[in-house]
Amino acid sequence: MAGSAVTNGEALTPEAAHGWIERWDAQQQLYMPDREERFTALIDAVEAAVGRPDPLVLDLGCGPGSLAIRLLRRLPRATVVAVDADPLTLALGRAAWSGQAGLSFADADLRGPGWSSGLALDRQPDAAVSTTTLHWLPEAALNAVYAEVASLLRPGGVVLNGDHMREDDTAPRLVGLGRALIERADQRRRAGGETETWDAWWQAAAADPDLAALNDERLGRQVESEHHGSPAGRLSVHVRALRAAGFAEVGTLWQLGDNRLLCAVMPG
Repeated sequence: MAGSAVTNGEALTPEAAHGWIERWDAQQQLYMPDREERFTALIDAVEAAVGRPDPLVLDLGCGPGSLAIRLLRRLPRATVVAVDADPLTLALGRAAWSGQAGLSFADADLRGPGWSSGLALDRQPDAAVSTTTLHWLPEAALNAVYAEVASLLRPGGVVLNGDHMREDDTAPRLVGLGRALIERADQRRRAGGETETWDAWWQAAAADPDLAALNDERLGRQVESEHHGSPAGRLSVHVRALRAAGFAEVGTLWQLGDNRLLCAVMPG
């Protein structure tokens, strides 16, 4: 059926998908009050860095396409390949944005070697972007992802990763202060009224007959299995991995506490 994704024997309509994505964005905003500001900074950086109106951009760990669609609204001639291993959020993105020019979704697991081989890229990407995703990876997988991205990007291409990345434990006061800024922002946001949480969103999705089979597949893929305790939440782990992958410059472009936009630039 054109404009829909078939799940569990029924059609997931664009309207239903948009409703779920609106709820997704709202619960994400609960944990990241400056999420939209970080999106804007990231897209500003893409626009400034690529030097062309029609960049090819990889969105790593795209979820339902929240960043990808914002990027295409700003740069309508761009091509965005949105990559994720979560069948439920991929289905939502495909259903919601099926008519969006320049956007495609790819089912690929960043934890596995050679995940980019099925992307069918027709040229070297200008940028790889990600938000609130790569901290889910174990350190070895994070190193491999950055190395694979470096092998794909054109000379001068950029990685832009927006996420919570704390300072090393050797700087405990900075870690504590960075966390305090985020917690105070969270408290101000929550004082404005009740908002659906991450856990509640997933519980509701699992209870929806149109999404239940996708949620079962998601659980089978264990997309969250290695999240807790991963050192990929530390800034130094990302910086070290990016430099080892061959990026020439690595630094923070935007920051609020430990919520930051990290940028890495390929030589060339």
